[in-house]
Amino acid sequence: MKKFEELTEREVLALAIGLEEEDERVYADFAEGLRPDYPATAAMFEGMREEESGHRRRLIELFQQKFGEHIPLIRRQDVRGFVDRPALWLVRPLRIEAVRKEASTMEVETRRFYEKAAARTQDASIRQLLDDLAYEEREHEERAQELDKQKLPDNVKADEEVAQRRLFVLQIVQPGLAGLMDGSVSTLAPVFAAAFATKNSHEAFLVGLAASAGAGISMGFAEALSDDGSLTGRGHPWVRGVICGAMTALGGIGHTLPFLLRDFRVALWAAGAVVVAELAVITWVRRRYMDTPWVSAALQVGLGGALVFITGVLIGKS
Repeated sequence: MKKFEELTEREVLALAIGLEEEDERVYADFAEGLRPDYPATAAMFEGMREEESGHRRRLIELFQQKFGEHIPLIRRQDVRGFVDRPALWLVRPLRIEAVRKEASTMEVETRRFYEKAAARTQDASIRQLLDDLAYEEREHEERAQELDKQKLPDNVKADEEVAQRRLFVLQIVQPGLAGLMDGSVSTLAPVFAAAFATKNSHEAFLVGLAASAGAGISMGFAEALSDDGSLTGRGHPWVRGVICGAMTALGGIGHTLPFLLRDFRVALWAAGAVVVAELAVITWVRRRYMDTPWVSAALQVGLGGALVFITGVLIGKS
């Protein structure tokens, strides 16, 4: 993957064309999937698709003037800094709340791309077009919300997510949740394997402490190096890394602390109760901020935790 700062003006325009084409097709799929049940929202997305199509045409015209007919293939996955998009457009039936939230996130990411690209472009005509598109993307979400209010009755219209909440989810909740899940689940096996193997609370505590600290450091660096946040709005990479690493360590420490108790059986039962509480918290966060259905979230988290726990117990007793 190339760094955004390494792209030439030709590559920046080619990437912008690819981004607009992808957004156009995503909005077309959203409109198609929502049309049977939510025709007003489908009309809104159709309007957004037409606007993205206009952006793409303007970019292609400028590219042809500056660099000729051949547009190199450069995609979002070829450049560091973009967030992987969940393929919501492939899901049937489409969940309208998730679709609206994803569309808003797409607009924020595209606007930040244009702003950053314009700031480092030397060619006046390219900079002008990128600035214009950044301005239009900035207004796009507001116009879409106004259109939404005009066309959608109150009984079908879901509550709109404000920009600050989206940034909070991107910068705090997502890295924190990833860390909490990894710390709570991945450390179960070593902690309970040590507990059942040694029948000693102190030794189980030391293993859990080491596993939690190691997992926290590893996850912190992994999150910090995943992307620089310049295009995605996910915030400073090292802030995300600290959040992710701290939550990873916290997730492991939670069910490790009960082994400070001298009575091994009491410590074991207390640790098990903490594990259940941790998995319940993770399920709630996934439901609250990621719009994951309760049953799906509980099954995903519970099944993973149960498998890791059983693995630790079997290894400890072997």
